[in-house]
Amino acid sequence: MSETTNTAQDGAEQIEDDPIEVRRAKREALLAAGKNPYGHAFEYSHHIEELDAKYADLPDGESTEDAVKVAGRIMAKRDQGKIMFLELRDATADIQLFCRINTLGEEVYAELKDLDVGDWIGVSGTMIRTRRGQLSVAVESFELLSKSLRPLPEKFHGLADKETRYRQRYVDLVMNPEVRSTFEARFKIISAIRSYMESQGFYEVETPILHPILGGANAKPFITHHNALDKDFYLRIATELHLKRLLVGGFEKVFEIGRQFRNEGMDPFHNPEFTTMEAYQAYSDLEGMMELTQGYIQAAAMAACGTLQITYQGNEIDLSGEWPRKTMMQLIEEESGEKVGFDMIREELVEIAEKYGVKVEDAWGKGKLIAEIFEATAEDKLVQPTFVTDHPLEVSPLAKKKTDDENLTERFELFICGHEYANAFSELNDPVDQAKRFRAQVAAKETGDDEAMGYDDDYVRALEYGMPPAGGVGIGIDRLVMLLTDSASIRDVLLFPHMRDEAR
Repeated sequence: MSETTNTAQDGAEQIEDDPIEVRRAKREALLAAGKNPYGHAFEYSHHIEELDAKYADLPDGESTEDAVKVAGRIMAKRDQGKIMFLELRDATADIQLFCRINTLGEEVYAELKDLDVGDWIGVSGTMIRTRRGQLSVAVESFELLSKSLRPLPEKFHGLADKETRYRQRYVDLVMNPEVRSTFEARFKIISAIRSYMESQGFYEVETPILHPILGGANAKPFITHHNALDKDFYLRIATELHLKRLLVGGFEKVFEIGRQFRNEGMDPFHNPEFTTMEAYQAYSDLEGMMELTQGYIQAAAMAACGTLQITYQGNEIDLSGEWPRKTMMQLIEEESGEKVGFDMIREELVEIAEKYGVKVEDAWGKGKLIAEIFEATAEDKLVQPTFVTDHPLEVSPLAKKKTDDENLTERFELFICGHEYANAFSELNDPVDQAKRFRAQVAAKETGDDEAMGYDDDYVRALEYGMPPAGGVGIGIDRLVMLLTDSASIRDVLLFPHMRDEAR
């Protein structure tokens, strides 16, 4: 940043070009004068949004004696000599500040004039509406609450600034009101899900983030070390196994909203840490989880959008009614014309998979191949909400087998606009079967599958005490927020997404 200086008549050096240095000089001058550039608590009387509503009918040119106190950030400044106009923004809206030298006095007016865009101030005054129809606070006094040393950007839009916007979310929120709206919608979505789950009799619980054994999903973990125990732990990749322990303990309906951590790639739908809601209900099954999932998603849509007819990236989505259920193999045939099944030899499935661009691994069995063929041929065709059922056992180590086909499980994934939003099982509660599947996961890990689960002895022991039949479901909160705010990237719905190191 450039900087030029001139010497004033008194010999003091004056900085002209560097706005940060100019502001630093103002800060030093305030301190030298015994004034604090970073003030204390300010008791405001109203939010600006309240004043807009209260004085909506105040006629043009009308003044009141109504005293108010407001606080916020200066977003614009217009000096007209003995009159100055400031635009003040608080958490709810913007309002004009009408400042007159005759009211404030020369000394206070000079201090006000020395303020910069970006400074935080508290103001006392009365409500007026200017002759031009602008609702304003006629300022009688002010306090500097925080001196801004870095000027706000004039423009903060466009693809060229995308990385900076994510990295400096604090500035993005100041300059782009629609970004704040996205995160307000996120709050409403999470609140609506929580309220819906509580209305259905679910208890919200908290389970550990540090796990001694990798489990609950197939994913690459983050590993950390606990010094006191001298033991490595995994940051959790799912909350499933601890929540199901609570069913063993006698809780009937439990859910948790919380962070998960997966040491995997970043793209528009993936971030290494993300938020899920997982829920488990004793005596329920896959049908119960479908009903529950429709319920909380529809509740979230109504809270955030006020309608069940939404648009996502140009696609019209209907979230109303009862969503269709289709099997994985049925959808493969519908979308590609390929018939697949466990009666085929593995080589036939490999040939179909490779035909659609799947890079087949030696460790994959028939079930994994069918799942990969589905992903390659049908996933992106599922625009309207669709429950995809009958997942192969090989890719569903925690789901109950179908009674009529032991190669398949009672599991669904919910797809909308080609992306998975929820995953649910009729939960496996047979400890002998669970132990066998854990051993299969361990064998897969030994042959190179670094996403396979470990063998969780304690979870098997819990099942041996007896877990009632249950349904369980997990949903990605971030993806749901993307859907309901029409956001193209997961970074748009995370306040502080992970980024590569900033170039220096």
